[in-house]
Amino acid sequence: MAANFPTSRLRRLRQHPKIRDLVREHDVHVNDLIAPLFVKQGLTGKKEISSMPGQYQLGLDALAAEIKTIVALKIPAIILFAIPEHKDATGSDAFAEDGIALQAIRLIRKTAPELLIISDICCCEYTDHGHCGVMDEHTGCMDLNNDATLPLLQKQVVAHAKAGSDVMAPSGNIDGMVQAIRSALDDNDFKHIPILSYTAKYASSFYGPFRDAAESAASFGDRRSHQLDVANANEALREAEQDVDEGADMLMVKPAMPYLDVMLRLKQTHPALPLCAYQVSGEYAMLKAASQQGWLDEQACVLESLVSMKRAGANMIITYYAKQVATWLG
Repeated sequence: MAANFPTSRLRRLRQHPKIRDLVREHDVHVNDLIAPLFVKQGLTGKKEISSMPGQYQLGLDALAAEIKTIVALKIPAIILFAIPEHKDATGSDAFAEDGIALQAIRLIRKTAPELLIISDICCCEYTDHGHCGVMDEHTGCMDLNNDATLPLLQKQVVAHAKAGSDVMAPSGNIDGMVQAIRSALDDNDFKHIPILSYTAKYASSFYGPFRDAAESAASFGDRRSHQLDVANANEALREAEQDVDEGADMLMVKPAMPYLDVMLRLKQTHPALPLCAYQVSGEYAMLKAASQQGWLDEQACVLESLVSMKRAGANMIITYYAKQVATWLG
């Protein structure tokens, strides 16, 4: 028992709900939320993602209505994932003028000029092999060609910026990606556009449902040659140092809850930089499945999970629960 008991009683600040509200250290607000969207070329209406109940692939004809719902809920931002009909070895549809990504950005910008559009910048959704860039043979096996991928990312960001995207979020963990993207934006008069780097993107097993949603499963191999090893935390600090040096404006940790320790360390190391947490598809699917079985209180557990991210240092959260959370928060 503490030597200063009974003079010091910490429960005094917990016994009244209004006192609890006054002294609460962290909370979740609708302004913290970023809603992911999957837009699929050739789809009419919307199609539920079987491994993510309540989440949908959207056709262009259904996109405007979804955007209006998001705006009505006062969610400030979306992050866009596009699924083309045509895929090739270099993911050229990512920057094609008539491609699904640029069509979607232009439609969103027209529908909701005030909504923040974040472009996920990677090749995996657009390549016929499902990997994050150019693949070639290296030491007897197919591997990602880091430096040959950088010009593709540069083409993407310039095309997305011209279409109306506000933030570029490179997600492939390609060495030098932030510097290459910053140079391309600056050289094309987009110096004002910030970069939200997927700094600590782990080669996680929690991405399974996303592969269904984005139709981006690798046709061979895996992404462990460029995404972070799940056992490493110091490596994330090195990635962050490199991204900051190259011009990243914001950092991200993905997935969120399994890597709260990494989130905290990044915030402590770079306290001035905004930090984003990505509550990924597997986290969503687990919470949704357990709540549908009646094993968890969905609202309470989701909000608790998001508060944990704020407590670890996140300034913003990408979550498939964005619309539900906005409704709960009123």
